[in-house]
Amino acid sequence: MKKIYVLQGLNCANCASQIEEEVKATVGILSASLNFTTAKLRIEADKGISNDIDKKIASIVHKHEPSVKISENTGAEPVTEHRISKSKIVWLILGAISFFLGIAFVWPFYISNNIAFALWSFSYLLLGHKVVFRAVRNITKGKVFDENFLMSIATIGAFAIGEHAGAAAVMLFYQVGEFFQELAVKKSKINIADLMDIRPDYANLQIGTETAKVAPESVKIGDTIIVKPGEKIPLDGVVIHGEAMLDTSAITGESVPRRTAVNDTVLSGCINQNGVLTIQVTQLFGNSTASKIIDLVENAAGKKAAIETFITKFAKWYTPVVVGLAFLIAVVPPLFFGGEWFDWLYRSIILLIIACPCALVLSVPLGFFGGIGASSKNGILVKGGNYLEALANLDIVVFDKTGTLTKGVFEVTSMQAANGFTDSELLKYTSHAESLSNHPIALSILSKYGKEIDKNKIGNYNEIAGYGVSVNTNGKQIFAGNEKLMIKNGVNFVPSKDFGTKVYTSVDGLYAGCIVISDEIKADSRDAIAKLKKLGVKKTIMLTGDTLNVADAVAKEIKIDEVHASLLPQQKVEKVELFRAQKQKGKTLAFVGDGINDAPVLAMADVGIAMGGLGSDAAIEAADVVLMTDEPMKLVEAIKIARFTKHVVWQSIIFSLTVQILFLVLGTMGIASIWEAIFADVGVSLLAVLNTMRILRVC
Repeated sequence: MKKIYVLQGLNCANCASQIEEEVKATVGILSASLNFTTAKLRIEADKGISNDIDKKIASIVHKHEPSVKISENTGAEPVTEHRISKSKIVWLILGAISFFLGIAFVWPFYISNNIAFALWSFSYLLLGHKVVFRAVRNITKGKVFDENFLMSIATIGAFAIGEHAGAAAVMLFYQVGEFFQELAVKKSKINIADLMDIRPDYANLQIGTETAKVAPESVKIGDTIIVKPGEKIPLDGVVIHGEAMLDTSAITGESVPRRTAVNDTVLSGCINQNGVLTIQVTQLFGNSTASKIIDLVENAAGKKAAIETFITKFAKWYTPVVVGLAFLIAVVPPLFFGGEWFDWLYRSIILLIIACPCALVLSVPLGFFGGIGASSKNGILVKGGNYLEALANLDIVVFDKTGTLTKGVFEVTSMQAANGFTDSELLKYTSHAESLSNHPIALSILSKYGKEIDKNKIGNYNEIAGYGVSVNTNGKQIFAGNEKLMIKNGVNFVPSKDFGTKVYTSVDGLYAGCIVISDEIKADSRDAIAKLKKLGVKKTIMLTGDTLNVADAVAKEIKIDEVHASLLPQQKVEKVELFRAQKQKGKTLAFVGDGINDAPVLAMADVGIAMGGLGSDAAIEAADVVLMTDEPMKLVEAIKIARFTKHVVWQSIIFSLTVQILFLVLGTMGIASIWEAIFADVGVSLLAVLNTMRILRVC
C-alpha cells in the first residue's frame, strides 16, 4: 500500500529529517521519504496497518511540528505558502524595538538599568515565549535536542548569569535569522516549483458543439480537447485538427519551438504558441508526460546521495555531543580547576547556541533537489540525488550505437548497379527479395522503392540466417544479402567500399549490384564525445550488435576510444561488468542506450542513461537518467549540472562546519562572545541556503 501526504506549513528541515527517520522506524512501514522542498511524505506500508496508518503518521508529524496541517495527496499540487504570517513580522518588530530601547537606556543615557532590564525581558517574552513553550512541550514528548531546547537553555542560562542583553539579543537575532532563513527557503521552493511548472490547471473539453473548462483529472481516453494559443496542453494526445508551434522547453529543454500538425503526437506540459489544436486524448492525466515528470522529480528525494545520508546521520549525533560538551565545560573546570562559574557557564551557553546543525540539514538536500529541478528544466530527468552524485563522478561512459550515437533511421545512401543492370532494376529486384521481411534494412529498401509489390508473385521465400534471403519471382531466382551469400552461391561480385550496411543482389546467378544502407550519425555525437573528454571522462566505449566495419567507421568519425561489435544483449552485460572492474576507485560508469533493448545493461551500470525521445514510457521506466531530446550533448549538460551541484553543496558543508568548529573552539577558550555564536548559528544557516540557491540561477 502506497500513500502520499502533504505537510502544509513544514518549514523546519531538521524536523523534516527527524519525521522521516521516525516514520521509517514505525512498525508496518516498508519505506518512507519526506521531500522538504515539496512538503510531501511518501510511504509504502503493509496492508495490515491500513486502518490506523493515518493516525500514526499524524502523531509522528505533530510530535515534531504541531502546527503542520496533514492531508492525503489528491493529485493536485499542495498550496505553497509564499508569505510569512503578518503576526510573526509584528512580533519581530515589537521585540526589536523593545531590545534596542533597552540598549538606548543603558549606554547613551545611563538612566536606569531596571528600565533596560524590563525592556529586555519584555523583548525576550515577545520573541521567545513560543520557543520556550515548544521546548517544554517537546521535552514532555521525549524530543529534547532540537533548536527550541538549545535556544531556551542558552537564553535562560544567560539571564541567570546576568547577561540580560545577551539573552534578549540571542532570541532576537535567532528569530531574525529564522525569518530570513524561512524567506530564503520559501524563495528556493518557489524557484524549484517554477522549474517544474508544467502541470496544467484545466482542460477545454469538447462536448458536442460546446466546450467546457474542466479539471484535467476528469478527462478520459478518447475525449476531445481544444488547446488555444498560450495554453498548456493538459494531456497527451494526437492532433486531429489544426496546426501550431509548440514550446516544448518545459519537457525537453529545447528553446526552439516545434511545429505540430494533424496526426502528430503531442505531450502534456507543452505550450501552444499559436493556432488552435483539436486533440484526441490518449493518456489519462495520471499517466500523462507532465504528471510522470513531476512525479519522477518529486520522488527523487527518496533516493539520497551518499553525502545527504551522511549529513542526516551526522546531525543526529552532532547536537547531543555539543550539548554534552557544553555541560562538561560548565561543570568540570569550576569543580576541579577552580575556575569562575560565571565564566565557564557563559562559555557553555555559546556552545549551546552553536549546537544546531540547521545549515547542513537545510542546504544539502535543498542543493540536490535544486540540481534535479534544474536538470529537469534542461530536459534531463534525474531520478535521485544518488544518480546526480554518480554523474558528477563519471570515469567511463559506455554507449550503445543505434539510436544513441546514430539516429537509428536506416536510409538507402547509394546504389551501385553492375553487369548492365540499372539502379532502378537493382532496386526493383532487391525490393522484391526483401518484400516479406520486417527487418529495418529491408524496410528502408522498400521505402526507397516506394511501389506496391504483388506478394502473390513471390515464391520459394527462404531466409538464410546470417546470410540474407532468396526468392523466385517472375521466373527469376534472386539472392539478396551480404558478401557471404554471394560467395556461398558462387556469384562473381565486387565488394563495395562505401560506409554502411551492404546488400548485394544477384539475378539468376548474375551479380546485379549493391545497395548501401546507412544509419546517419547524430549531429552532436562528435562534439559530445570531445566535451566528455574535456570534462575528464577517462574512457568512452561503444557497444553494438552491428558489424565491426560499420562500428569502426562510426567510432572513427566521432573519435570514440574503444569499440566492441557484433554483440548480443548478454555479451553487452558481460562487457559492462568487465569495464566496471577497470574504473577508478570512487568513480562511476554510465551506460547510455535507448532504454528499451538495453534494459539489462542499464540496470548493470552505476547510472543508466536512456534516450527518452520526448517521453518514451519504456525509457523513463528503464533508466536512472533520461535525456528527453535524444541528444548525446544532453549528457554533457547533465554532468555539468551534477558537478556544479556537488561543488555548491560541498561549499556549504565546508563553510558551515569550518565556521561552527572555529567558534566552538573559540567559545570553549573564552574568546568568542554570544554575538559571534549567533552568527555561527543563524548567520551561517542563512548564508548556506543562499549559496545553495545559486544552483537554480546558474543552471
